[in-house]
Amino acid sequence: KSDSDTYTCDIGDAQSRAKLTVQEKPCIFTKELVDTEVTEGEDVILHCATSKSDSPVKWCKDGKSLRNSSKYNISRSGFEAKLLIHRAEEKDS
Repeated sequence: KSDSDTYTCDIGDAQSRAKLTVQEKPCIFTKELVDTEVTEGEDVILHCATSKSDSPVKWCKDGKSLRNSSKYNISRSGFEAKLLIHRAEEKDS
């Protein structure tokens, strides 16, 4: 993307110019979430991976954003995003 600019080619007094626009490559999932089963009371980790390590990731349950708390631990390391659910309960399904 940093290569986007106007480029010129000169031959004597003549000049040709063109504008180059480099579009940012979209972020995609390189590893999707998988269905998981856990026994009630156990911790469970859900994880996925993206094609860009700096892409923001938002975890949601029932359409509502999750945040770090005593129940949830959200982390990102390189391309991998993790959601740790502490002491899973039936309502976490």
